[in-house]
Amino acid sequence: MTSTDSLLIEDRAAVRLLTMNRPEKRNALNNELTRALFDALQAADRDPSVRAIVLAGAGKAFCAGADTKEFGGFVNAGDSGSAAQAALDRAHLTTNLHRAFSQIGKPVIGAAHGYAMGGGAGLAIACDMLVAGESLRLGYPELKHGIVAAIVMANLVRQVGRKTAFELVSLGEAVDASRALSLGLANCVVSDETLVETALSVAERLAACDAPAMTATKRLFHRVADLPLQQALDASLDTNMMMRSFRQDRANDK
Repeated sequence: MTSTDSLLIEDRAAVRLLTMNRPEKRNALNNELTRALFDALQAADRDPSVRAIVLAGAGKAFCAGADTKEFGGFVNAGDSGSAAQAALDRAHLTTNLHRAFSQIGKPVIGAAHGYAMGGGAGLAIACDMLVAGESLRLGYPELKHGIVAAIVMANLVRQVGRKTAFELVSLGEAVDASRALSLGLANCVVSDETLVETALSVAERLAACDAPAMTATKRLFHRVADLPLQQALDASLDTNMMMRSFRQDRANDK
């Protein structure tokens, strides 16, 4: 997997570092970057040498959300049918990107600083863990602009609960790093200068875990998150029995 103009890709031993690279646009998500992120997550999941992933942003921001100038281009394309199709294609691509974080088997650690707004906030909290820089400002300002924080809402409601999620998407006020931590949106807060190295250190610890066990842990985590208790226990039992059989098979192969 090679870097593109909009996404830098670097391997640090068993950790793959993905850095959104549109600093002049605060890493706003256009089609190119959105597609590159989706493809890079899928490629990292398929690569046996990669055991964990870190997602960061170049420059002074993590990600300012959707590239509104590109959306304006859809509207001004002259062909209303083509513009509608382009917007629909983008919505599906964005949904698939957010879905990918929970579907791939390898842990993703976010390293977010500066602005993480709208779709950028959605990316930050879609990561399995989030290291926040002290400068982080995370929010959902869509309603202030007459639009809906639609695709990012599902993850938000599941992570902070109804009252807080509605506050964030209706008032549109950004939270700082300390409040993101108190709400459970971030795992820790560090200086911006040490942000990426801290995230890499966390990822290295996860990369040292047994790979099949890590994959099974992540998949079970997302599977049981929204199940009723009895179904969640059944799913847990399935995974327990599968991993026992897997360990026995490996022992027999030695």
